[in-house]
Amino acid sequence: MLTYPHINPIALALGPLRIHWYGIMYLVAFAAAWYLARRRAADPRSTWTARDVDDFIFYAMLGTIVGGRVGYVLFYGEAMWRADIWYPLKLWEGGMSFHGGFLGVMTAVALFAHSRARRVWDVFDFAAPLPGIGIIAVRIGNFINSELWGRPTDGWWGMRVSDGPGAPLIARHPTQLYEAGLEGALLFTILWLYTRKPRPRYMPAALFMVCYSVARITVEFVRVPDTQIGYFAGDWLTMGQILSLPMLLAGVVLIVFARRWQQPSGNFKPAP
Repeated sequence: MLTYPHINPIALALGPLRIHWYGIMYLVAFAAAWYLARRRAADPRSTWTARDVDDFIFYAMLGTIVGGRVGYVLFYGEAMWRADIWYPLKLWEGGMSFHGGFLGVMTAVALFAHSRARRVWDVFDFAAPLPGIGIIAVRIGNFINSELWGRPTDGWWGMRVSDGPGAPLIARHPTQLYEAGLEGALLFTILWLYTRKPRPRYMPAALFMVCYSVARITVEFVRVPDTQIGYFAGDWLTMGQILSLPMLLAGVVLIVFARRWQQPSGNFKPAP
């Protein structure tokens, strides 16, 4: 068994200012997405410019933060909001929903696409390989915050943590690290390699939705749900799984349509 290292969630304290690792991880996420998008835009075949990337990352950043926080408050944090009216604004305390962030980014993508006269789905396809590194960083932030733990386990990789002050140590699945590996590293590898060359419109975005939702649903079987929500059926159905199912179905439908229509991507210049 492994013992949780108890990392201080505050990376730097400057007087009353507290800089949390969780916030730093979001900066890493946006920086990584910007760098990867710039690399793709530099491809001679790309229809994207460096300025397009800069503006798009700004839109996506706002969509992620606003959507992620609003989604968490609506899906998971209603009880905390009732107890503290200012809770939705306390980003430094953690509490971001991937699915809320996904909806926020979809809205931001639609606005960006309209401002650039691009097809919305071309922008979705361009964005599909970009979040993986950021998901790794944010899940590591969850690990540092000692949140989102899994069920007890007898595996040697189980992380011994306490459920509260004075409570005994319990070996639990480090589900934050599972998610970093599946939703982050594996997802990024699949999407980055797949999108190295032109693909039919809808396919990259569809593959992202299918891969992420399958990874999330799988990890949720061993992840303990938020205490204020609990399980929705038996001791296995969670809010994360419920929110991932429509995403999975939408991705499958898009794959069928993409394979049937075979529309060329607007992210690449037509072959001469």
